[in-house]
Amino acid sequence: MLTPREGKLAAVTSRIAVCPGSFDPVTLGHLDIVRRARTLFDEVVVAVGINSGKAPLLDADTRLRLFTDAVADQDGVRVVRMPGLLADLCDELGASAIVKGLRGGADYDAEQPMALMNRHLSGVETVFVTGAPELAHVSSTMVKDVARYGGSISDLVPPAVDDAVRTALHPKDGHS
Repeated sequence: MLTPREGKLAAVTSRIAVCPGSFDPVTLGHLDIVRRARTLFDEVVVAVGINSGKAPLLDADTRLRLFTDAVADQDGVRVVRMPGLLADLCDELGASAIVKGLRGGADYDAEQPMALMNRHLSGVETVFVTGAPELAHVSSTMVKDVARYGGSISDLVPPAVDDAVRTALHPKDGHS
């Protein structure tokens, strides 16, 4: 016998996955995970949220716009703001899965408790997608650190993100 949640999922005609994060800023690693998740699901919804443990460099509207622009050429991908619990957004969207990218063991250690909590709250399973080896060293935090000290991030982020990060870090330099 199916549980109510399983019955709801069985009635869904398309498979929707939510790929959540703060994306401060979006990196080529994030885009790789979304692109590959799209091969597994009919639709991938990128959920731009707030990480209460971090002070963002880019405001939520900028992060939403930058990610939207970065995936504009990908069918079946949309970007939304995540105002609260991921489990609530998954229920609202009728999502059957959460997709998270993993670069290594430390990512798994951080993500596994969240996956269990989301399954507890909503019944939605988390699917872990292993990051591309050539991007395993890329994180939003490292991108900001490199840019903060004048290093090039052009091979780590989309061009518009490079400009936005530099402008946010050095507004008087005239980068735009």
